[in-house]
Amino acid sequence: MRRKGDLPSKVCETCGLPFSWRKKWERDWENVRYCSEKCRRNKGSGTA
Repeated sequence: MRRKGDLPSKVCETCGLPFSWRKKWERDWENVRYCSEKCRRNKGSGTA
């Protein structure tokens, strides 16, 4: 079992906040760019 601090993380392209790997993103982690659905919808605005 991994600790939370050992999980990979990325920075959201919309809000700029870091987010960690989630089980639901397991197969598509390379393509995940946004921390939430809200940020994905607001991707053109630059801020959430």
